[in-house]
Amino acid sequence: MREYVWLECTSCNGRNYRTNKETRGAGRLEMKKYCRKERKHTTHKESRKK
Repeated sequence: MREYVWLECTSCNGRNYRTNKETRGAGRLEMKKYCRKERKHTTHKESRKK
């Protein structure tokens, strides 16, 4: 089963990306993605859909 999650920038707290992930046995997602606000690559962590 898969669910949608938001990827939130750790420095500016902007939600920039939405992706889906496997729910069974998966930890929290953490990726380096481009942040448009900061104009550089930053770490983005998973944030649940609200």
